[in-house]
Amino acid sequence: MYTTKSLKKLALLGAIEKPVKISSTGFMHHISASSKTAARVLKQLEEEGYISRKLVVGGQLVQLTNIGIELLKKEYVDYQQIFCKDYADLELYGHVITGLGEGQYYISKEGYMSQFRDKLGFKPYPGTLNVRLDGSSAEMRDRITLIRPVVVHGFSDGERSFGGGKCYQIEIEGIKGAVIIPDRTHYPADLLEIIAPVKLREMLRINDDDKVRIVVRDPQRCE
Repeated sequence: MYTTKSLKKLALLGAIEKPVKISSTGFMHHISASSKTAARVLKQLEEEGYISRKLVVGGQLVQLTNIGIELLKKEYVDYQQIFCKDYADLELYGHVITGLGEGQYYISKEGYMSQFRDKLGFKPYPGTLNVRLDGSSAEMRDRITLIRPVVVHGFSDGERSFGGGKCYQIEIEGIKGAVIIPDRTHYPADLLEIIAPVKLREMLRINDDDKVRIVVRDPQRCE
């Protein structure tokens, strides 16, 4: 009952950026509950992994964990759907770089390829285009995850297991494609892996260090 309401109040107090000091007595006013209930709610949020807490003199230092932040992001996406506001597309800019060469191996797996065809509506070229975002675009990169993703599930081919991930529909220089964000990734946050139904380097005649424009589309927003 109090989970998302409490996380929202803590976020508004600044508990995403840094730990905030709060007492149960002070927090009860934010969630319209008794001091005893406020203390219980904070303890439960910690036990469920939504916040971290450290008891200090006069209260406690509280900060949202990544799990808590992700829950609020999901709530945000749900409200987007409910109220159907016309959100502007997200424009990102970056430079083409050479990747690690793993894209072709993973994309060509039928366990992934069949999901791409069914969920994205195209058969990807077996490989990814790697783009390192420029400074301002890198700062906005996390806004991609506020859009409802196309979920790609993990699978096993009988010999090994492959993890899942999320796809976000985009256009790169006018060509439709998708950004892939694996659930488990070792890539830096300013790097995007892009799939498309064509070999983007050839179609766009681009090489390493060339600048590209990426428009992230939200399929749930109102037209």
